[in-house]
Amino acid sequence: MPRNSAGQHFVTVSRRGADRIRAGHVWVYRSDVIEAAEVPPGAVVTVEEGGGRGRPPHPRTLGCAFYSSASEIAVRMISPKPVDDVPQLVRERMRAAIAYRERFVRETNAYRVVFSEGDFLPGLIADRYNDVLSFQVLTQAMDLPEMRKTLVSELRSAFHPAIVVERVDARVRKLEQLPEKENEIVFEDARPAGERPHPPPSEFPASGAPDGLPQASVPSTQFQMNGIRFFFDPLAGQKTGAFLDQRENYAAAARYARGEALDVFCYQGGFALHLARVCDRVTGVDSSRVALEAADENARLNGSDIEWMEANAFDLLRDYSDAGRHYDTIVLDPPAFAKSRRDAPAALRAYKELNLRALKMLRPGGILVTCSCSYHVSASDLVEAVTSASIDSHRNLRLLENRGQAKDHPSVLGIPETAYLKCLILLTS
Repeated sequence: MPRNSAGQHFVTVSRRGADRIRAGHVWVYRSDVIEAAEVPPGAVVTVEEGGGRGRPPHPRTLGCAFYSSASEIAVRMISPKPVDDVPQLVRERMRAAIAYRERFVRETNAYRVVFSEGDFLPGLIADRYNDVLSFQVLTQAMDLPEMRKTLVSELRSAFHPAIVVERVDARVRKLEQLPEKENEIVFEDARPAGERPHPPPSEFPASGAPDGLPQASVPSTQFQMNGIRFFFDPLAGQKTGAFLDQRENYAAAARYARGEALDVFCYQGGFALHLARVCDRVTGVDSSRVALEAADENARLNGSDIEWMEANAFDLLRDYSDAGRHYDTIVLDPPAFAKSRRDAPAALRAYKELNLRALKMLRPGGILVTCSCSYHVSASDLVEAVTSASIDSHRNLRLLENRGQAKDHPSVLGIPETAYLKCLILLTS
């Protein structure tokens, strides 16, 4: 039986699980856990490799980890060495994550502050939107009261925000067998921005709705990326609030875009607003009326004239391509089609269909920006799907840029799951 003395918990993993850790990954799946008796949910555990053929007769220590009693990812490594003070480790890792952003993030006051395994803090996501901080906890360990207190304290100390919001991923909380809860404001500084200590710099008002727009029911803010302003409601939108991982791709797309542009799956207008600065006409398409209303508010905030359409992307692209509609620039930024590996074949068919329709609509010399945020669809898979679409549409494509997520979403060698976003910028002929 695993030892459990003086409050220390032990988990024994198989040779396969141990080899995975030695190869640089930080996850061990439940199928590779040999013993984890009497380990409470969210505990910090010492991970050991079990004995067996070709292995030492006694357990070999591999390091410390967070343990989940519910997830298929049972073990998430946090250190190859013993950890005596886990909250202090979290504080140090958060400070290192913030220092990394100070060094590499430019042209914005909205970015990911902590990217889970990408910042060696598994189960924690935190974003900054000007003077609003938004976070998610995704594991049993990060949901413990002491951990919550630590992470909120560090966010407040580093940024002196007007608001700290917890955004809830209900699906993940269910998988982790965590109590149900709603999005909520966990801290609010009622003082005016000028009276807060060291308020974050901003080129526009920290809080309140833009002129002419309705006041939100909760305190709100504006943020900017690449010189474009966005209105942000802390309790609305998807995930932690906006798609910050595309920030650098927005700017890259604008470098090539021209003429008449179509942004498909536009959400709150990230690509469309960037294209509006360089294109003659821009249309944004999404199936969510709520997202389009937010996109329209963002367009008004920037003085951009964009046409918004509520439509199913597949139906619209089919109808437009059949009708002979043409564009100079098309952006495809769909949601994740492959939530698991078994979804990948269907996802690839969907990516091919979207790109095939888009290529039929692009004029010669047109620009196609096509993205995938499905981890289970690799970069080579996406290239293959787009290549197949180009063959079927009888269009030649030149690859201008093969991009990934913004630098505030760092990918770690040895942890392929941290590299999930793909963005191809292509020139048609």
